[in-house]
Amino acid sequence: MARFGRGLMLFKEMQVRWVTYSKRSIASGTRAGLLVDNHVHAIEPVIPLVDLLGDDGERLARAGDRARSEPAEVLPLDAVRLHAPIPHPPTVRDFYAFEQHVRTARQRRGLEMDPDWYELPVFYFSNPHAVAGPDDDVAVPPGSTELDYELEVAAIVGAAGADLDPDDAERHIAGYCVMNDWSARDVQRREMKLSMGPVKGKDFATSLGPMLVTPDELSSAERGRAYDLTMTALVNGVEYSRASLADIYWSFGEMVAYASRGTRVEPGDVIGSGTCGTGCILELSLVHGSERYSWLQAGDVVELSVDRLGTLRNRVVAGVPLRPLR
Repeated sequence: MARFGRGLMLFKEMQVRWVTYSKRSIASGTRAGLLVDNHVHAIEPVIPLVDLLGDDGERLARAGDRARSEPAEVLPLDAVRLHAPIPHPPTVRDFYAFEQHVRTARQRRGLEMDPDWYELPVFYFSNPHAVAGPDDDVAVPPGSTELDYELEVAAIVGAAGADLDPDDAERHIAGYCVMNDWSARDVQRREMKLSMGPVKGKDFATSLGPMLVTPDELSSAERGRAYDLTMTALVNGVEYSRASLADIYWSFGEMVAYASRGTRVEPGDVIGSGTCGTGCILELSLVHGSERYSWLQAGDVVELSVDRLGTLRNRVVAGVPLRPLR
């Protein structure tokens, strides 16, 4: 499996985990830092993490070296609030790359797998203006009573490219983070009957975090088309989902390559894996029944965890009432 650039090899034996944070004690803007032994090492100058991307990885590697040896400040992790690593990504593409999830959902609707799924790693565009971070509240979207989580991993594009092949595309990945592709299933169902979407069933929130982990940090877990990293979802402390990222059918290199076909990917673009097997209430309720797995409600706490990538925690809160268009 190829790596992003040459520079990150400088940290091959180190934990390379980037965060975007603000201080809890005072009102402050966000800045980028390196997570080292439960402390955040800030970099100078104060620039967003996305501005360290855009080359072959050397810029990110040099910034990491400076953060370790000459940090602008060092803060314990409990003194900062973490935000989405890339709070304002240029684009958010979410794929459909786990066969178990797709197969289960189709079987319960009496459908076989479509052969094109094995030829096209399809995706949809979500809303880059609705990105949430760790511990951010997520509001129930207007008019929905069937709110769901989706347990995913996102790759962050580190260098621009067009018409990439999968090996080249793999080298364009700066790192990975946990992703929750929140879904309003009732809204989504109505929209997609019209052969359009997902639209408002998806674009109200996408959670990313808690950190951006570079590929070299994950190299010892390589297996198959990805990494053997356990993925779990807890709702109010109860485990709902468990899978491995290694179960993915389409590699991230293949997904980035497909995203770049006939167009471009840019630094900071988010490439979501799609839901892992068992990774959402929709799939669980189809298999086990809605009595056991009910839709999310205001007050519920969803915690998505992936080995080495950390835990992404969000609380569901009540949303605004639906306002009719006419």
